[in-house]
Formats: sequence, structure tokens, C-alpha cells
Amino acid sequence: MKSLREIAVCSGAVFLALVLAYVPLRARTPQSPAPPSEKTQQDSRAPGQAQTPPPPQQQQKPAQIINIVTQVIVPVTVKDGSGRLVADLRRDEFRILEDNVEQRIVSFSAEALPLSMVLLIDNDLNRKNARQVGESLDSIVGGLSVSDEAFVCRFDQFFHEGHGFTSDQDKLLTELKRTRLGEQPDAGPSGSVNDTPTINGHSATGDAPKVPETTLNIQAQTTKALDDAVYSAAQLLKDRDPERKRRKIILLISDGMNNPKVNSNKYDAVIKDLLRYEIGVYGVGVGTAVFNRKFERLAKYAHDSGGDVYYGLKGDLGDLYSRVTEEARNQYTLAYNPAGTDRGAEYHSIEVRVRREGLTILTREGYYSGVAR
Repeated sequence: MKSLREIAVCSGAVFLALVLAYVPLRARTPQSPAPPSEKTQQDSRAPGQAQTPPPPQQQQKPAQIINIVTQVIVPVTVKDGSGRLVADLRRDEFRILEDNVEQRIVSFSAEALPLSMVLLIDNDLNRKNARQVGESLDSIVGGLSVSDEAFVCRFDQFFHEGHGFTSDQDKLLTELKRTRLGEQPDAGPSGSVNDTPTINGHSATGDAPKVPETTLNIQAQTTKALDDAVYSAAQLLKDRDPERKRRKIILLISDGMNNPKVNSNKYDAVIKDLLRYEIGVYGVGVGTAVFNRKFERLAKYAHDSGGDVYYGLKGDLGDLYSRVTEEARNQYTLAYNPAGTDRGAEYHSIEVRVRREGLTILTREGYYSGVAR
């Protein structure tokens, strides 16, 4: 029988053997890896691999910038049955509707305002009309005040910019006197019948019958870019009056002929800019514009922008220029804060009415709210 000493020694040896056997076994057991950090996960992705989006509550929508029109200014011309300006209307005789919703007029003025004007002259008229216009240009100064400013430009297939805005009437008169229409040929091809040699109105190359001078341009397709010219004039005016203390107008003297194929700017886009920048077109029609007044561009631009148009069939063109500047300067100015209409819409129609009967109202037909005003 073993002694107690021998039993204790044997038990200790067995315990030590078990401990030594357990340590290598633990060393060989694979350890569960710690979860990688978010940065490690992103760095280990293959190039081009989509990233997992953050939880919905962490996503942020980009801020939206919305231009809200807080006040709309509406210049209004009112005429009687004879075409004379009506200057004695009161504020309570006007009504304004936006998108067929009546608005409250918050401001009213009948004060005359100075003009910022681009004088846009047709440089591709036939000889008779070019002579008539050229001889009348210096009379434009007579209808301007010392507070007005004007910029003289010409157009044919291309836009010919003048020497900038000036309020110096002597400088303006000198520039107008030096303006010789048609002396500068187009840089591009011309489609005018006037290129054919003539002797006393007859063709010099054949036995063609005499063609009246006033119809020469009708028989050929014009290369005139009237839409581009009005667009370019609008760009000169759009930032001219940031404090809105002037009337911005284009005085367009032309026969109204236009070839859409040579224009870079479409009519609808040009009208959008005119309304956006509150520019009125006033036309003085000569030549074929007189006979095509229901179809030509002068009347359309004037009607859609809130301006007016006159035709120089007979009489002095200088008188028409004076009527244009007087009319543009002496408009009523109404203002309202839009209410009750869809403020998310880009375009809003405008209708102005007067309580007095038998009057003609000229104003712009709407405005675009997509631009800070």
C-alpha cells in the first residue's frame, strides 16, 4: 500500500501534465477576428465597388434655392379711341389680374420716367426706304430729354453695335448724322434683288419689265436676322437699370422682314428675355411693314412685350419717333404683391383693366418668376 507522500507526488505530476498539454492546444485554436473599422472596410473595397449608403436618418437633401417674386411692376399705356394718351386715370380705376386672380394694387404712379433706349435700325432696306430712314434719324434727338440715354445699333444678317449709351445729345446727334444705312455690306451672302444691275429701274442684263422699287426685297428671300438683332439689343439693356428708375425700350425701325433660318435665337426665347428684363419694343414700320402689318415681326414684338408700333406710310418719320418716346416715358406704373396664384409656376399672365369705357390698354402680357427681381 502506497504512502500518503507517494500519492501526493503522483497527483502533482498528473496535474502538471494536464496543464502542459492544454497550453499548446489553446495556441492552435483559431481566434475570431475583431470586426474591422468602417475606415478599414472602405479602404479594402475593390475599385468601383459601390459603397453601402448610410442609414436613411443620416441622409441630407441638398438645399433648394427658390426665387420668390415679392412685387411685380407693370407699366401701362392707355389710349382713347383716337389714339391719344389718356393721362387722367386714377388708381381706383385700374384692376390687375394675375392668372385670372385679381390682385391688390399696392403702388400707383403717373410720373414720367427717363428712358434707356437701344435704337435698332434696319441696315438692309431698299433704296427708297433707306433714304427715308437715313434722312429722319437726327430728328430722334428732338424727342429725347436730357435725362434719357440712347445706344445706336444697326442690323442686317448681323448685329452692328454702336458706340455705347450716351445722354449727351450733341454726341448722339453727331452719331446719327454719320449713320449711313447700307454702306457697310454684309459679311455673308446677300439675297437682295438689288444686287442685279439696273438702268432706270430696268434689268441691265435682259428685257425684264421695270420692277417698282418698293417691291424689290419681296421677290427675294431676305437674309435679315431680326430676331437675333432684338435679342442682342435686349442683352445691352437687361442690366442697365438695376434700381428700376427708367423705362427700358428698343426702338426698332424696320420693314419687319425676317428669315428664321438665319437666326440663332427663336422668337419665343427672345420674348422670354424681353419679359424677364422688362423691356418694351416700340416699332416704326416702313416699306413692306406697312402692307404686312398683321403678319410682320414689328407688331408681334410690340404686342407681346407691352410696347406699341407705328407705320410710316406717309408723313414725317420724326413725328413717329416723338410719339414713341412720349408714349414710353408717360406710362402709368402699377405694382402688386402676387397672391392666390401658383408660386411654383415659371410664367404668370397679367391682365390690366380700367373701369372707364372705350379705352385701349397696352401692357406686357405676363412675366417669368424664375429670375430674382
